[in-house]
Amino acid sequence: QTRLSFLFSLCRSPGVGLSTVVISFVLCTYYNVLMAWALYYLFHSFRSTLPWQSCNSTWNIPQNCSSGFPGNATHLQSASQQFFDHKLLEKTGGIDQPGSMRWELFGVLLLAWVIVYLCIFKGVKSTGKVVYFTATFPYLILTALLINNVQLPGAKNGILYFVTPVWSKLLDVQVWVNAAAQIFNSIGIGFGSMMSLASYNKFNNNILRDTLIVSLANSATSILAGFVIFSAIGYMAHLHNLPVDDIATDGPGLVFVVYPEVFSTMPVSQLWAFLFFLMLLCLGLDSQFAMVEVMVTCVMDGFGPRLLRVLKRKEFVVLVVCFVGFLFGLPDITQGGIFVFQLMDHYTAVVSLMFLAFFEVVAVCWIFGVGRISKMVTKMLGKPPNIFFRVCWMVFSPTLVMCILISSIVHYKPARYGKTYTYPAWAEGVGWFISLISIIWIPLGAVHTLSYSKGTLMQRLKASLLPCDELANIDVLPEENQPHSSQSQSLDMIPEKAPLNDSESSL
Repeated sequence: QTRLSFLFSLCRSPGVGLSTVVISFVLCTYYNVLMAWALYYLFHSFRSTLPWQSCNSTWNIPQNCSSGFPGNATHLQSASQQFFDHKLLEKTGGIDQPGSMRWELFGVLLLAWVIVYLCIFKGVKSTGKVVYFTATFPYLILTALLINNVQLPGAKNGILYFVTPVWSKLLDVQVWVNAAAQIFNSIGIGFGSMMSLASYNKFNNNILRDTLIVSLANSATSILAGFVIFSAIGYMAHLHNLPVDDIATDGPGLVFVVYPEVFSTMPVSQLWAFLFFLMLLCLGLDSQFAMVEVMVTCVMDGFGPRLLRVLKRKEFVVLVVCFVGFLFGLPDITQGGIFVFQLMDHYTAVVSLMFLAFFEVVAVCWIFGVGRISKMVTKMLGKPPNIFFRVCWMVFSPTLVMCILISSIVHYKPARYGKTYTYPAWAEGVGWFISLISIIWIPLGAVHTLSYSKGTLMQRLKASLLPCDELANIDVLPEENQPHSSQSQSLDMIPEKAPLNDSESSL
């Protein structure tokens, strides 16, 4: 099958494939808000004095503002924290106080979506050219920051804090859930973005080699970023005579509160701030490209010829997708939007993703089967996958995801913002509704398949657990460039659906 339709066809139920598309779209609606924040900080980095550097601005509350980190003084806030809360967000007291629209954020969010559109509206060919910069530039900045940070006093303590294991944390289920969510988000597992982009490769592309390269490069990048971040945190701990643990934090606070505070103490602080937030923008855009491409790919694969009869050009289809994503992101840029953002992130990027990942791995590894996957890889590469991949597909991946899913359910913790704010019951209900938006398609797809299949209930159930006819017989899979269905033939007539040449397939 072409593009994401492969996942739809693993079993005769389309539920897992639909859930993949929906969760990608939900995530990209609020993920671009982070890009809007990065743009906001980027524009403020051009000022002669960084606005989060002191407590003398109009948005500061002088009586509880500290020019450094307040440490254990809970009544104090750093200047960078007050810039984030009172200038960027104009944060209200909770999700039940939405406040008014933040028009500055409205403008930068619109700009973020315009950038996304301009980079992908010509399809994966133009996206590939953009990615050459957005994927390599962050490494240059990370390297420059690391060279600068390790020379700062206290950097050693921060690095030691980063690399010293806390073995008791291995028994904390939430650590594993968060780690899995981080890997899924950084690589794009569960969102369909890897399949969507990989589908543009040549038929005999070495998928196993690419899998190892992407996985190892992702982990290496995370480790490199960890050294950069914690060397700077160690420097701040030394500067303010505080333990590293008092400064290390998670969530948006690390990027938009702690690190801006670090820049304010460095020479040429405006330059470092500009480069950092430009790097952050590039990293975010790469992920955003992939998630929006999932939605565009699904729409074009499923309704391409009909849509093009109305909208005439694929560029207009991409424009509609981006505009709808922009509209759904507006609740996140109200004065109470940070609470909406945190709620959506918890129930989409953690709760829904665990469920979806489990059903995906079961569909691919157990129902479709390791034997069929091995035959497909053999037909593509001319040799079967080695024992490492087969054991991972059969045992390790399903077992690990299942254990994380069960543990996350047993040790479920409601969403919260910061250390003190807990969401009201109705907000928790909204959060679960957001989760159901993406995962409800799995049981609905199963019910639809059973309802419209022929035979007894047991016969329909058995048939629903088998791949579609085109995938069931691996020995007659089509060779490269041979159309294999009426759907694929019609898709080949859509712009950007033809196979890419060697230079373009490097994406």
